[in-house]
Amino acid sequence: MCLYSEQEPKSYHEAITKPFWQEAMQAEIAALMKNQTWDIIATPLTVKPIGCKWVFKIKRRPNGSFECYKDRLVAKGYSQIEGIDYLETFSPIVKMATIRVVLALAYIHNWDLQ
Repeated sequence: MCLYSEQEPKSYHEAITKPFWQEAMQAEIAALMKNQTWDIIATPLTVKPIGCKWVFKIKRRPNGSFECYKDRLVAKGYSQIEGIDYLETFSPIVKMATIRVVLALAYIHNWDLQ
């Protein structure tokens, strides 16, 4: 049983039929382009490109009311094989708590920050 009348789409084809999801996807693509997330290059014949898929979510406020339509374009990293498709992983994400700890340590030890 669902408490909300609107459901999150399970696929791109389902989402593309709704104008509000189209707007959300356009905003996500614009953000990725603005942040220069990727470069378009010619793929070598020995390389198999990684696919991607859309993940959709309806964000709600703590009281359950609608907040916004959110989507992400994510890589299908689960299709890769370590040592063949990749050698190491990297995710440029940091939590604010980590930044606070580093800043506190820098202050306590009088470190220079750049």
